Amino acid sequence: MRNEQLLLVDDEKGILTMLETLLRKEGFQRIMTATTAAEALQYVKTSSAIELILLDVMLPDMDGFELCQQIRKLTSVPILFVSARTGDLDKVMGLGFGGDDYITKPFHPMEVVARVNAQLRRHNVYKSKPRAKPQLLDFGVFAVNKGSGQLLVNGAETACPAKEFELLTFLCEHPNQVFTAMQLYDQVWGTALMGDEKTVVIHISRLRKKIELDAANPRIIVNIRGIGYRFMPPSNQGDAHES
Repeated sequence: MRNEQLLLVDDEKGILTMLETLLRKEGFQRIMTATTAAEALQYVKTSSAIELILLDVMLPDMDGFELCQQIRKLTSVPILFVSARTGDLDKVMGLGFGGDDYITKPFHPMEVVARVNAQLRRHNVYKSKPRAKPQLLDFGVFAVNKGSGQLLVNGAETACPAKEFELLTFLCEHPNQVFTAMQLYDQVWGTALMGDEKTVVIHISRLRKKIELDAANPRIIVNIRGIGYRFMPPSNQGDAHES
């Protein structure tokens, strides 16, 4: 029996029932469901035990993307969008607003299970790391505190959802190495065979806005044309933006 608490948000009760049944068969017993954004937000505000959220985009009282932004102010737990909106723009928006993954309807049940398990594995690894001795990766203009899960830019704490933090930490721990988008997806999301390179591209873009002086002309996380990305450790002379 799985101990993680999940929150499923969808205005279609049939979808909720199907997802809940599927996840219970996989051993998840602590499952909450919501059919509106207001109900979901109330759950997040009152329950600190939620460890993963499956979120529909089309809700009756608030756009799922907007709800994701509201949730991100309260928690950094993994958020997986499950939506009938299949366009690239929808995926870009979902990940850009703080989602960690995007699953399109109709979906294969085992794909949902695999992605839920992958997200929880990564989340639990970071959650279980010792907090007594913070591990600081300090690059002057920004620092990653692995122990506390904090990103500091010019000394100020900067909001950084879980997957962004994991991706940045991985890059910081492997300076000057080139990785393809799929290699990064495999390292951070753990499901390379089902990975979407756009997920990596969007998360890289969000990180650049936080740590680069000019996100349009990155000097820290740089593109290697036709291959992937390389983390170039910044100096203390202003490679990141001013707070």
